[in-house]
Amino acid sequence: MRLILFALSISLAARDVPRGRLEPLLAEALRRNPEILAARKKLEAMRQKPAMERSLPDPMISVGYASVNGPFPGQGLGREPLANIGIMVSQTLPAPGKLRLRAAIASKEASGMEQEYWMAELSVVSRLKQAWHKLHHGYAMLDLLDRNRALLERMTKIAEARYALGKAAQQDVLRSQSQLILLEARREKFEQELQSREAEINSLLARPLETAVPQPYDVEPAEPFVSLEALYRQAEAHAPALAKEKAGVERAELVLNLARKDGAIDYTVGGGVATMGSMGTMYQAKLDFNLPVFTRSRQHAAVLEQLSEVDRARRSYQATGNQLLFRIKDDWLQSSSSWRLMRLYSTTMLPQATVTLDSSLAGYENGQGDFTNVLASLMSVLDAEMAYHEESLNYHLALLRLEESTGVPLMDDDPAAAQIPTPAPAEIAR
Repeated sequence: MRLILFALSISLAARDVPRGRLEPLLAEALRRNPEILAARKKLEAMRQKPAMERSLPDPMISVGYASVNGPFPGQGLGREPLANIGIMVSQTLPAPGKLRLRAAIASKEASGMEQEYWMAELSVVSRLKQAWHKLHHGYAMLDLLDRNRALLERMTKIAEARYALGKAAQQDVLRSQSQLILLEARREKFEQELQSREAEINSLLARPLETAVPQPYDVEPAEPFVSLEALYRQAEAHAPALAKEKAGVERAELVLNLARKDGAIDYTVGGGVATMGSMGTMYQAKLDFNLPVFTRSRQHAAVLEQLSEVDRARRSYQATGNQLLFRIKDDWLQSSSSWRLMRLYSTTMLPQATVTLDSSLAGYENGQGDFTNVLASLMSVLDAEMAYHEESLNYHLALLRLEESTGVPLMDDDPAAAQIPTPAPAEIAR
């Protein structure tokens, strides 16, 4: 046990990386991430469409003249009854309900875009949190490998000293050196993982990829105590993917109603005034309307098309719901399994392996143990602790995927600081 504490002190003293928290990075992502900004601008643009769709067409102004005995304006004016110069204003009035339906369709499209914006935020926040936990995992694994390397180096020196005295075989030294090479190879893998996760975080924050990223503080895993049924209910109420599909169904139903009204008559009303010179003033009014003689077949086809679109939207909504429930259950099972394995490693396997290592190492130092058993005990401790950290990472990643699927926070990644919540769609500035 003295050697384990010694190696731990060496690892902690050798690493001097500034520590940081996730909360400032989340706030920066919400401000700077281009995916979020693009979705926000698209939402702002979509919110203008209902006002455009409910507006009447622009009125038309007609200016003209009729001349007699010449092509130029005013010829025959005041002498001939057909000569005049006048102006007319006309306005098209769509059939009652058409503008309201078009505005409602645009409003549903904006609602769907609102959910896309929400999904973009959830996706960026989830990826940032996952990269942060993977970065923490990388640092934890490096510290673990450093501790075990210090122990193994100490064991190598003991084996070399015993070999020099003729009390140990040369293969003990060679086996110990081979394990040092394997540890170094593992370390190289996690060094690369650190650099990749730092680059991913900088990419999500729209920063230069070489920008320094602080080492995450340790966060003690906490069981969320959320039942699967509660997650289902939260997803039905908050999941943006499901809300987007629901808005798509409602939009398709509105488009179907508009297709059924396509044959309704639109009117154009107009009025004008014309001067006839000394012969007085002429007034004119008119009413134009379309006769839906040739639109019946087109309208019938449009209605059939939209009936199919409504059915497709409903099927898509159902498929999205089924897929969402599957992902929720799959991630919930993953988090539950990882939590149980973490408990198993931390309360049973790791303590037992540590006691075994301490006992075998003490015996070997006193010349009573076998180096193979000591090395096997050390690798058991390493494997158990690595497995614990792997399951801890799997546990947190599963919870983060559940957060993205349901739209509901399930874990506190930054207990020492106030977590920046992702704003609900209703809180977005209009």
